[in-house]
Amino acid sequence: MTDHRDPSVPPAVPTGPVPRDLHDFIAGLPKAELHVHHVGSASPRIVSELAARHPDSKVPTDPEALVDYFTFTDFAHFIEVYLSVVDLIRTPEDVHLLTYEIARDMGRQQVRYAELTVTPFSSTRRGIDEGAFMDAIEDARKAAEADFGTVLRWCFDIPGEAGLDAAEETTRLATTDKLRPEGLVSFGLGGPEVGVARPQFKPYFDRAIAAGLRSVPHAGETTGPGTVWDALTELRAERIGHGTSSAQDPKLLAHLAEHRIALEVCPTSNIATRAVRALDEHPIKEFVRAGVLVTINSDDPPMFGTDLNNEYAVAARLLDLDEQGLAALAKSAVEASFLDPAGKAKLAGEIDTYTGAWLAN
Repeated sequence: MTDHRDPSVPPAVPTGPVPRDLHDFIAGLPKAELHVHHVGSASPRIVSELAARHPDSKVPTDPEALVDYFTFTDFAHFIEVYLSVVDLIRTPEDVHLLTYEIARDMGRQQVRYAELTVTPFSSTRRGIDEGAFMDAIEDARKAAEADFGTVLRWCFDIPGEAGLDAAEETTRLATTDKLRPEGLVSFGLGGPEVGVARPQFKPYFDRAIAAGLRSVPHAGETTGPGTVWDALTELRAERIGHGTSSAQDPKLLAHLAEHRIALEVCPTSNIATRAVRALDEHPIKEFVRAGVLVTINSDDPPMFGTDLNNEYAVAARLLDLDEQGLAALAKSAVEASFLDPAGKAKLAGEIDTYTGAWLAN
């Protein structure tokens, strides 16, 4: 996060043993992404356009200046900057623009399916009509699928720092039949973990699960493995957002592996927010050795100077993967997704077909 490259240029692959042809393989590999945030996926071009629409914001309008603006000192600073970008989303038109352009960027990376984490409370409390918000994300989702071939689904998450009022509002928006968008599949919990205990959100997750939504809270990103256990036992998590500290608890790793509870791993994000000190210290290797189902994700990609292709290149270096290993990693995301069985089979088949053709050349 200290380089001053042009933020409109895709990030380079990590230095080290990642051959250029492997990077080319990643660029064309069909993928699913399961941990990526709606506002956090706004490209510098879109952020600068939104900032120009709302000149009272402190967010820079110059894409070059956003590189420095998106340099974080710690997780708390990241949250502060993130919320300043959230404040740029003030109208249904802003919501539609953001959503559609995110899908465009995903399509360029061969992301066929993504579960995008949306925080509706952040928009409705800023005055966007809740019905208009739902219409905007749904209209953009359908247009993007038609135009770019990327299927979007939603995870509505509670901003934990906003407390139980936000939990109640998010749950209402997620479970009210007349409001709940067609693309909604899961229910999450984000924001800071320190001082925001997971068990207090149990009643809200119980209601969401009863309404047919899947549980995917963040846990163990900046706190210990006890937070992950709370997410599993109290929130009935089916996947864990980050789960970085799980490596500290062998019993937890064994539980995750036995029950095929996937970790949504976001390596570059963990470095940018100082959740992990250095890339070579990332616990992804321990997760894989323990047999945990691992998925690779970009979290808030433009803010962290990355994209999903780059995260796969990072994983290739950390795990010493070849093309077949990367294809298996992509299929792990398909397995852990909330796609229907036919959709999973189709996307897994695309990955196999692509990989077979690549290796035959």
